[in-house]
Amino acid sequence: MRPVRFVALGDSLTEGVGDFTEDGPRGWAALLAPSLGAGTEFTNLAVSGAQTRDVLERQTPAALALRPDLVAVVVGVNDTLRHTFDIHAVAARLDQVYAACAREGATLLTACLPDPGAMLGLPSALAAPLARRQRAVNAVVHALSERYGAVHLDASDGGWIADRALWSADRLHPGERGHRRLAARFHTLLTAAGHTTGRPPSLEPEFPAPTRTASLLWLATAGTAWVARRCRDLLPQLLRLALDELRHSARGTGADLDMAASAAVAAALAALPERRPARTPAGAHALTGLPPRAVLPGSGPLDLGVGIS
Repeated sequence: MRPVRFVALGDSLTEGVGDFTEDGPRGWAALLAPSLGAGTEFTNLAVSGAQTRDVLERQTPAALALRPDLVAVVVGVNDTLRHTFDIHAVAARLDQVYAACAREGATLLTACLPDPGAMLGLPSALAAPLARRQRAVNAVVHALSERYGAVHLDASDGGWIADRALWSADRLHPGERGHRRLAARFHTLLTAAGHTTGRPPSLEPEFPAPTRTASLLWLATAGTAWVARRCRDLLPQLLRLALDELRHSARGTGADLDMAASAAVAAALAALPERRPARTPAGAHALTGLPPRAVLPGSGPLDLGVGIS
């Protein structure tokens, strides 16, 4: 029986930003890999700043060339932080990524994520449009995860978000404790699905937390550069969205924005092509030690009633 091949795709979260070691970013996926079994072959293709387009066009072909057994696809926050955000395009790209992995017999690992506006503590008029976008992405990820039988983690809940000890100085990425929490939660789900043979990742940090001085230095350098890049791209549109938010709030019609976003998600999912169930290569699970999925990829209908709450 050959070792499990685990490939991680996504953005800075999966790249490991916030969990820095002497060798650079590590992150939740690298912490999870040893628990998949002895000799697990782990490759991290995630890149900071990646959007769904990058995962589809660059990371997925590279991942499939490795013939993975398990593929983590955690992406979408950066799409919400661009003026070009389009939930139809996000849904179409993620559907293609999931389908491509499923066709190769790989088990998918996915997650819904917190909205960046809440994490940054933005004023409500600015935070609300970003939250609505992230809820839309999460609704798509949830629906497609069901469609392709993914092992899916809802990491958008408020419990761990409120614990500042789990987050890095930038308030957008988990610190080492947070990455370990994510790895442990994924391990629990994978164990329930019969995909793990090793011990769960430890929740205790290996390295001391960054000092306040180090955190402030990071914010003054890398953090400031990140904000500057986002401001050039998103801020003009975000200000227009905030004004629209304030107008609807004054009229008492704020619910209309949520309804429109929910309708856009439903339309984006309805527009996706139907896909036939993928065939798992004969003997693939015997080689990897991974059991067959409970739901065949593409065999279940999309839940078009997924709302944005």
